[in-house]
Amino acid sequence: MMTIILSACLVADPGHCKDFRLPLDGDWDTRSCAMSAPPYFAKWMDEHPAWRVMRWKCQPSTLNDT
Repeated sequence: MMTIILSACLVADPGHCKDFRLPLDGDWDTRSCAMSAPPYFAKWMDEHPAWRVMRWKCQPSTLNDT
């Protein structure tokens, strides 16, 4: 299982940043995750307008480091 890691900062306070995890169900590899991720984080941005995504990456869900 893969996870999209979003690094986002508050629009009102750009110095306050946080990582968010979006787990993906199914059998994804890193490349397919990277190619398919934009609609997932676009939806997340629509649902979280106070945050601005600064960067993102895909990684296996078993990895805990971000």
